[in-house]
Amino acid sequence: MAHRNNNSQTNNNNDVAKDPPENSEATEEENSKKKEQEELPPFEVVEGSRIPASSFMFQFKNVEYSSGRNKTLLCYTIERGEGQVFRGYLEDEHVSAHAEDAFFSNVLPQFLSSGAVSVTCYVSSSPCVNCAACIARCLRKNKTINLRLVVARIFQWEESEIRSALRGICSSGCKLRMMKSADYLHVWKNFVEPDVVLNEEGESEQTSEQGAFIPWEDLEENARYYEEKLAEIIR
Repeated sequence: MAHRNNNSQTNNNNDVAKDPPENSEATEEENSKKKEQEELPPFEVVEGSRIPASSFMFQFKNVEYSSGRNKTLLCYTIERGEGQVFRGYLEDEHVSAHAEDAFFSNVLPQFLSSGAVSVTCYVSSSPCVNCAACIARCLRKNKTINLRLVVARIFQWEESEIRSALRGICSSGCKLRMMKSADYLHVWKNFVEPDVVLNEEGESEQTSEQGAFIPWEDLEENARYYEEKLAEIIR
């Protein structure tokens, strides 16, 4: 499965600082890289209304061993009682922030001031332990949220902590299920935009990924596989 790095940059106060060896270019380079990592923004998530088609096809593909798919894309629909509908998507920009945390901590609370809301999130993979805890807290605090979480892949489902976290969000009221062909088609129609490609004259032209959604060969087979795994976890 794709590994989403949940580690944040922290300083260990018990570590004793040591002077680097004299004339050590390798050590200076390591220190420079470390400083650059520490200066990365602690929280930065890309937000928009439409996902590039190629990004959707890669990140949402429901393969079992998802090499290279190390970011999370989350498409959301928020429906208010008065008939208002809001859509958008988030994606991880740095490993210290996850799209689910951003949505349930920063985005969704803006829509909770006027009664009950129905929320549907289509996510490229199921939440990590920390994001699952964030979702559960949000649902416990706001009893007026009706949440459906529809995921393409299950993140590290072999880990006992992950399995427990998924059971936790279900017990908090989240309706969790796997994406099927109809869900992919829905997301394609409502959240995906054509990739911008320029020809030699600098004019935009269509690519093969701009038309109707074309499912990959084993989409439904993989969906059934994940459905069985999810049923094992939350039963």
